[in-house]
Amino acid sequence: MSLAGETTHQARTVPFLRPLARHARIPIRAFEEASDRSGGELVRLNMGPFRPYLVTHPDHVQHVLKTNQPNYVRAGMFWDPLAPLIGQGILGDGAGWAASRKILQPLFTARYVDSLTERMAEIINELIDTKLGPGRTVDVGMVISALIHPAIVRLFLGATISDADIERLAPAYDTGVTARSIRLLLPFVPQRIPLPGDRAFKQAIKTIDDVVYPRIRHARSRGDETADLVSRLVGVRGDEPDADRLIRDDMVAIHGAATETSVTALSWVWPVLDAHPEIAAKVYEEVERVVGNGPVTVAHLPRLTYLRMFVDELVRLYPPGWILPRTALRTDAIGGVEIAAGSTVVMSPYLTHRLSAFWDRPLMFAPERFSPENERARHRYAYFPYAAGPHVCLGPRLFMMEALLLIAGILCRYRPVLQTSRPIAPRLASTLRPGTELSMTLVPARHA
Repeated sequence: MSLAGETTHQARTVPFLRPLARHARIPIRAFEEASDRSGGELVRLNMGPFRPYLVTHPDHVQHVLKTNQPNYVRAGMFWDPLAPLIGQGILGDGAGWAASRKILQPLFTARYVDSLTERMAEIINELIDTKLGPGRTVDVGMVISALIHPAIVRLFLGATISDADIERLAPAYDTGVTARSIRLLLPFVPQRIPLPGDRAFKQAIKTIDDVVYPRIRHARSRGDETADLVSRLVGVRGDEPDADRLIRDDMVAIHGAATETSVTALSWVWPVLDAHPEIAAKVYEEVERVVGNGPVTVAHLPRLTYLRMFVDELVRLYPPGWILPRTALRTDAIGGVEIAAGSTVVMSPYLTHRLSAFWDRPLMFAPERFSPENERARHRYAYFPYAAGPHVCLGPRLFMMEALLLIAGILCRYRPVLQTSRPIAPRLASTLRPGTELSMTLVPARHA
């Protein structure tokens, strides 16, 4: 985009390293301080030798994600640490991303997702019955993972994958998205210099590849293009150059998007219910009225209207993909600020969703924000938990179905009693997880 005739100015630089040191235990607080200082303006974060632009205003987010989207690519220092995990497919950019999206988009239409929902409900209900029990105290992250991972793997990767391989995949993905979180804060450190977490990250990649590549070879030898997602990808990719690697990248991306982001988001359900008993009461009342003693079915979902608003508000305050970095290919201007070619811009749904200029009492958890009348009055880019523009997430409908089935499936049987006395704050990783290991005891709903 040409800057000819445009009047531009330099962005203010706000401190970041000192706040980061001050909030070493909860690093995301440093981002919150920078956002407060910016007041919605474009600013630069002083990270020593690296000074990315922080983009929070919805108009500016729209410019990067839609208006001039081709100029802002998913590449650079923030992306490089995760490249061995996410590869060159749907989570990449350019021609590889475009080809993958064309292949995968038909698998995430409303019609196709709805066709999966009944089977998803059966799987989730079966897993709840086998993995949960009354009076047991469970680790929140582990139990949500134990419900989500097998459900998604069985839906998309085929029923022939073994339980042992499913149990290997879940912790490998967990390590893959968390082990290199320190590189998010130190993106200027060269890859050749080892940092804590690098070795665990490499082992996680090896575990994932050891599970995924045999599935691709099995699907290729079987030759059935309709059996599962792997077979569909094999059928489309055929024998094109590096086909197995491209299929692997898309499988990893889909599995990660459908599991890691869901586990992250749904781990916040229980501390939020615990912190807001009046909201919890409304959720419980709706689940009791609509689902009764369960199990939850597809027919119940349209009537879980308050629970749907609860989930929308959940990912407003705790969006799993909390940071969206991009690299500018050519010099551009955003909000009157010149952005030099090669610069890094960082968007954050977590921060934009907390701007008081666009959200009334933004730190308050209020599901009613997402009633139909309130949604219509909102700036389109004030809320983007699933990204936006051409790179918008393929699976928000799948996530919502998954969330409703899992939350209602648990709550029609149990009431959660959280086992913690400390406030729950996010911890820094590539997804926004609770910063404390959470456990809860499940009490039968009829005795709550």
